[in-house]
Amino acid sequence: MTQELLESMRALRIGRPLVVAIDGPSGSGKSSVSKEVARRLRLAYLDTGAMYRALTWYCVTEGIDLEDGAAVEQASRDFVLELSTSPMEEYVRVGGVDVTDAIREPAISSAVSAVATTLGARTELIRRQRDLIEKHHRRMVVEGRDITTVVAPGAEVRMLLTASEEARLRRRGIQLGGTQNAEQLAAQVTHRDAKDSTVVNFTQAASGVVTLDSSDLDFEQTVDAALVIVTKVLNRD
Repeated sequence: MTQELLESMRALRIGRPLVVAIDGPSGSGKSSVSKEVARRLRLAYLDTGAMYRALTWYCVTEGIDLEDGAAVEQASRDFVLELSTSPMEEYVRVGGVDVTDAIREPAISSAVSAVATTLGARTELIRRQRDLIEKHHRRMVVEGRDITTVVAPGAEVRMLLTASEEARLRRRGIQLGGTQNAEQLAAQVTHRDAKDSTVVNFTQAASGVVTLDSSDLDFEQTVDAALVIVTKVLNRD
């Protein structure tokens, strides 16, 4: 049934906008799931979290005080960012420097909330995100924390991907190859979520947003469930 719905949806959306907005907390699996959904639907893919991480890397590298909101906001306008919008390729470059791996380092993970909660910088990155969506003719899977409510509230499909804290900690630990201890994992997942939630709500679905709880689902099951949501929402229109 999923494949039948998928083929039907593809036929309906040829040449038409299809933005799939996916929000969720850290460790919910939204990056890997969103990328695979984009691949199967032949859409562009945008990891907005990588943009905040790239800006954090830039600020740290340039010696910018992350507590200086005006300086961080200015940095968000100044830094030159290139990132892949293909689900088949991953790269992030700042000023021509490949920072794909560097932005995932614990030092950046622990600092990114200071940047993400700087409202001026957030406004600039949201502008860039919207520009990228338009550049791809509004055919893109976009994932982050405020996509369904702020970046793309008019998306054709809006989804909140969530999971239990236990599942999220386990997944993030696997993603990082077992290099982080329990305290470091908690800092990257639950502590960061607590900080970021001061500026955006990504734990409760807004009106019209479909919730997908992946606590008891493996990767393939979660992707399939997400595709079912996409096709059902589109077939309802």
